[in-house]
Amino acid sequence: MIRPFLSSHQRNNIRMWLSCAITAWALTTFTDVAPAADLPWPQFRGPGGQGHAAAVGLPVKWSESENVAWKTSLPGEGWSSPVVANGRIWLTAASLDGLSLRVLAVDEKTGKLLHDVEVFHRAEPLPKNSKNSFASPTAVVDDTHVFVHYGTQGTACLEQQTAKVIWTNTDLQLDHKEGPGSSPILWNDLLFITCDGMDVQFVAALDKRKGTLRWKTERSGKPADNPDHRKAYTTPLVINVAGQEQLISPSADRVIAYEPATGRELWKVEYKGFSIVPRPVLAHDLLYITTAFARPELWAIRTGGTGDVTESHVAWKLKKQVPSSPSSLVVGKELYLISDKGILTVLDALSGEELYTERLGGNFSASPLYVDGHVLLFREDGLSYVLKPGRTYELLQENQLDGRILATPAAIGRTLFLRTDTAIYRIEKPAADTTEQAAK
Repeated sequence: MIRPFLSSHQRNNIRMWLSCAITAWALTTFTDVAPAADLPWPQFRGPGGQGHAAAVGLPVKWSESENVAWKTSLPGEGWSSPVVANGRIWLTAASLDGLSLRVLAVDEKTGKLLHDVEVFHRAEPLPKNSKNSFASPTAVVDDTHVFVHYGTQGTACLEQQTAKVIWTNTDLQLDHKEGPGSSPILWNDLLFITCDGMDVQFVAALDKRKGTLRWKTERSGKPADNPDHRKAYTTPLVINVAGQEQLISPSADRVIAYEPATGRELWKVEYKGFSIVPRPVLAHDLLYITTAFARPELWAIRTGGTGDVTESHVAWKLKKQVPSSPSSLVVGKELYLISDKGILTVLDALSGEELYTERLGGNFSASPLYVDGHVLLFREDGLSYVLKPGRTYELLQENQLDGRILATPAAIGRTLFLRTDTAIYRIEKPAADTTEQAAK
């Protein structure tokens, strides 16, 4: 807060500086990304889908006994990330046998479990990878509803206030082999679902009010001879290029841009790879795409163009220490990559020049976040790293929690909501500490 002993001129300067800083941050972070719902954390990786949070005043240190406002045990199992709207945290979960697919709602202030609703029930479970869960796709919310997706097991819409199921859709069938992975996203009145299986590969748009199919576009190009090489698990991203909105959707062997309203293909870039997981990232008029799971490469692709732009629009490539699971993060002119095996690589986001690498060790699945001037990395064994962003490595803090972290956290206000395999945490400074810091 601004102390009354400051002069009127000083107070006006502070207000002007804050206004400029917030405006500059918003423009550099979200200018190229189509706006999401005006909600604190509506989808996987936050409002712009890029891993940037507007939260301020978060603690740098936390543990089981420090800066935890509450911790709530969660029933079942699920790797979906928390989304936050209207005072509630929404997650998906499944019974350990995979037969009951559920939606959970937790009170943001108290941590009380408000709803635990079964949305689908199966007679027998579908196959999945041992590291995956039956409830890995992250929900997406608008002002009044929450939309959940369990891959081929079904998609549903629930009312936020009552957790009543409004509609379900089980028409989008495919053979995941490894279980569900791609999260749904919203654009206007459409809910986009990515369906890249061993048998079929397509993108679908559902009417978010009714759950009915509005359009369905099959992936172009010849699918791989080996059905196992046709799969993908990534979450798409809607961007704005010179006033034209585009749905960017990586798949096996190619990334394709679609017209969101119709599903018409606009352009594509071809590569060799399958089982892609990381979500695309956009910055500096470049799309950063991961090409595979087994031997991933990172490709920086210039936006614009029509048709096959493989030869004309690939700016640069990285072929070593590229993550298979975590999405990348751009902060300013630096691109952060954390590999599944714990190697942090930071590049110049424009040229691809390597700035530094650091071996952190352990395993990583959650995607990094940029929160309150810090880069946050989350290791599977519950250890989190707080870094100072920049062109050299500067570790500020390591924080340990119980349980495993595979879900990417959410950050709003002065709070970090972090899900482990057994619980969800509200991490924040005590109110007294926050008041004292504001006074200073």
